[in-house]
Amino acid sequence: MGTNKTKKDKRFEKYVEKQVKKEERAQLFEKLSKSTYHSTLLRSTKTLGRRTETQKEKLVRAATEERLGMARTDASVRLYVSERDADAVGSGEGQFVRVAADAAQQQGTGGKRKRKKSKGKSKAKDAEDAEAEDEQQQQQQQQQQGEVAAPVEPVEPVDPVAAAESLRRRLDAVVAGSALASTTVVRRKRQKKGRVLAQLGLVEQQSSDEIQQQRSRLPVYGEEQQIMEAIGANPVVVLSGETGSGKTTQVPQFLVEAGYGDPASENPGMVGITQPRRVAALSMAHRVAQELGSLGSAVAHQVRFDTTVDSATRVKFMTEGVLLRELAGDLLLTKYSALVVDEAHERSLNTDILLGVLSRVVRLRERLAAEQPGVHRRLRLIIMSATLRVDDFVKNSRLFRDPPPVIKVEARQHAVRVHFSRRTPAPGQHLAEAVRKVGRIHRRLPAGGILVFLTGQAEITHVCKRLREEFGQPGDEPAAGGGGGGVEADDAEDEDVDLGAGDFAAADDDDFAMGSSDEDEDDDEDGEPVIVGGDDDAEGRRLLLGESLRGGGDGAAGRLHVLPLYSLLPAAQQLRVFAAPPAGARLCVVATNVAETSITIPGIRYVVDAGLAKEKTYDAQTQVQRFTVRWTSQASANQRMGRAGRTGPGHCYRLFSSAVFNDAFARFSEPEIARMPLEGVVLQMKAMGLDAVANFPFPTPPDRRALRRAEQLLAWLGAVDGEGRATALGRLMSVFPVAPRFARMLVAARQGGCLPYVVAVVAALSVGDPFVRDHALADADVEAEDDAETRNLDSAALAERERRRGLRKRYWAAQARLAGARPTSDVLMWLTAVGAYEYDGATQAAADAHFLRPKAMREIAQLRAQLMHLVHVHCPDTPAAAAEGPLRPPSAQQQTLIRQIVLAGFVDQVAVRADLAGASGDVAEQRPGLQATAYVTMWGSEPVFIHPESVVYRGAGRAAQQMPHAVVYGELQRTSRLWARVVTAVDPAWLATVARPLCTFGNPLPYPLPQYNDARDHMVCHVEPRFGPRSWPLPSVKVEQTRVGMRWQITKVIG
Repeated sequence: MGTNKTKKDKRFEKYVEKQVKKEERAQLFEKLSKSTYHSTLLRSTKTLGRRTETQKEKLVRAATEERLGMARTDASVRLYVSERDADAVGSGEGQFVRVAADAAQQQGTGGKRKRKKSKGKSKAKDAEDAEAEDEQQQQQQQQQQGEVAAPVEPVEPVDPVAAAESLRRRLDAVVAGSALASTTVVRRKRQKKGRVLAQLGLVEQQSSDEIQQQRSRLPVYGEEQQIMEAIGANPVVVLSGETGSGKTTQVPQFLVEAGYGDPASENPGMVGITQPRRVAALSMAHRVAQELGSLGSAVAHQVRFDTTVDSATRVKFMTEGVLLRELAGDLLLTKYSALVVDEAHERSLNTDILLGVLSRVVRLRERLAAEQPGVHRRLRLIIMSATLRVDDFVKNSRLFRDPPPVIKVEARQHAVRVHFSRRTPAPGQHLAEAVRKVGRIHRRLPAGGILVFLTGQAEITHVCKRLREEFGQPGDEPAAGGGGGGVEADDAEDEDVDLGAGDFAAADDDDFAMGSSDEDEDDDEDGEPVIVGGDDDAEGRRLLLGESLRGGGDGAAGRLHVLPLYSLLPAAQQLRVFAAPPAGARLCVVATNVAETSITIPGIRYVVDAGLAKEKTYDAQTQVQRFTVRWTSQASANQRMGRAGRTGPGHCYRLFSSAVFNDAFARFSEPEIARMPLEGVVLQMKAMGLDAVANFPFPTPPDRRALRRAEQLLAWLGAVDGEGRATALGRLMSVFPVAPRFARMLVAARQGGCLPYVVAVVAALSVGDPFVRDHALADADVEAEDDAETRNLDSAALAERERRRGLRKRYWAAQARLAGARPTSDVLMWLTAVGAYEYDGATQAAADAHFLRPKAMREIAQLRAQLMHLVHVHCPDTPAAAAEGPLRPPSAQQQTLIRQIVLAGFVDQVAVRADLAGASGDVAEQRPGLQATAYVTMWGSEPVFIHPESVVYRGAGRAAQQMPHAVVYGELQRTSRLWARVVTAVDPAWLATVARPLCTFGNPLPYPLPQYNDARDHMVCHVEPRFGPRSWPLPSVKVEQTRVGMRWQITKVIG
């Protein structure tokens, strides 16, 4: 017979080998469990080179060895001293109290650290302090050596309160009889705290013990001395700390406790902290106020439409936009003594502008303080981030002439283990992989919340639906507009807040068992489920979910409490992620990168990262905006990983391989200034007198072509003159907190009673689309269901299908009702929606009836009030009655004026029908259907089509010839083709009057006859204008011309 083994023999040998390895692992774990050590027994690297230990270090080591049952390394150390207080509870001559070691251990773990000696101390003072400390230690040693230990007698159980009082009295007795009984103890306690300065009259903060314990566990807490010394010695400091280090909450407190913000100190100005998101500013103001205790009332916040700042404010949390608005009115920022720019790694547009301006403000305040010390004070700038491109700040000589010091806080608060996938999912398959990974975590792993990172609302909705169908229970779906509640102190925390504690090593050993990976990959489906623990090429190991794992987990898969989180979600539903999940359910949050930074969801232990992000890109040449889904950066991926280690040790499962992470992921995300329009930035800078924008010290300089394009647009809007300086119109436009296009519309709205309507339009355009579009998207597949599937539905499913179909009908009926009989503009439809919502009481029911987003409508109402107030303040000639009463439907004449005003703001975003613009045959060719009606823009040769959601598209009928000759669009988006969105139909004859800077005019036409006025060298005639860089011909217009030298110049376009 041959020696070939059958498949059954091979399978049996494989089973035996697996059992042997399992027994070997069990024996190894049993041996390891008997080996114990304590981290305090390890010597710190700070003691290298020292031959002896201090008395405190000896006491701590001896107490730890005794508690662990180990042999004492130094028998001369005394842990017990005789009791000195005869009146204590349970006193006796033969009884001894163990207080010295406990006091020393408490001082070493929970007490305050020693403050390093100031560099300014003299050598004589150092020698005197060292001699006093040595003398004190010698007296203490002599006292302990003179005592004789005796056996400890058993003590009867006593009341805990009495025992605590007894221990305190015993400790007082021991101290009273030793060299420690001196006023030096009180002074050293104040010195070791290092923040409360008695000469400033500050009192020690009264906070709860729990909060103080959380603060003491933060890594940045131990670096306070270094941070404050750097801030005191340098005008600019860069603080680079890992996620969870405690920067956001502790640095403002360091500044306050050092006297910043106190009117009686050398730094009377406020401490300002900027955040990229308003939810972070609100939650962090609440948290810091709680931690500051008695000074909590001096902490305030200011975000758009909401502020708590008053005359007693010392710490102010705000969004970056708020500080930019303050810079426009007070360039020196005289109200502040220190500014903290947090989350600088996000490199948002506002962050880059702030850093560029503040670099000059700090230098100017430094010079003025040296020249006039009694009038001006220095300003301190602290730049903080978890993943900071330090070179962009330290090595940028245009930004900072002298490189600022960099302080790095290396330790993360809790450890996080990263697990890469063995294979990267194919494009479009990451959703199924995310659902599969969440299911495995929920079925197999121990308790802990799950956070899933996806790219957008559509993906989040799909994954939430899948997870609820598989694991959810009735009631998991959020009710419309329901949910919420206040943000608790320990819930909606920003970065760097400790909400829990735990030992990662212990948790990791209990939850997971590492095994070999010599099995075939095909065994994953039929054999035991696995979760990849690393690349095979790198470690060759997998995380086996075996019997030991089942014992530590939840057992059978229970309920999964699935919640979405994205920016367009109503605030009440966003706050649901901070509430505790129902009893017996595991929390699962499916979010966009809004949960990447700034906020901490309590209880998250597992992170599932798809590694993708949806970013909005902008082409300044073609003005095309595009949402692109692509790999995020390594810095962002590390931020997502850190979400698992904020409240305890955690694990991050990445749905891509380490090779993709190293090769396809950029180190940092592209700064927003490189992919966004810049006209708003340029206008604000020119309004502040910074005319040479190209020379501005940006951390990452933008493209020069984008800057020139922005200045050209501002010139067309009338905001800058021929020399690049801000005009009076431009300075007025810079007052409004909206884009320059919208500000130009506000300035032009003071005619024909159109101001309240244009204010509402600008507010809606600034906030974004107010309609709930996903009703139509969610129900689009209802009509596509085949008959076979319909026949298999039960009565409940049929009822649900009919409900969705009725909802779809009501949606389109509401759209038609708001669009009107002859729709000509999406902007007018939005205006009608705002008026209808206000007329129906501005309630949730009104929003549901018109399929509007309540959150967007509230923001529109708040922005309307703010804009109307600014208009009345800066334009005194505006009628006061313009803002009174609810919005009434505009007349036909007012609708025409509103469309012309929209054209005035979007003069460079005009598209003409291709067949009328003389386009090439391929572009102008018409095909059946309205989507084939192509338009040509001023800047590109690619055909553009009106989006099907536009009322202009729906109201044009079935004939392409009924589509308007010219339109203005709010934006261009590219999907399968180039779509124009937020479209308004315009009359081509308006272009010569409203968009005159983009028009060229020909010679006077012979007919109608020109009219001359020889006395004034004045002529009224008709000319043929052409529009834009493509010289589109426009209807002839009537103009006034005046002779200037030997040439006739147009002074007015009559129309």
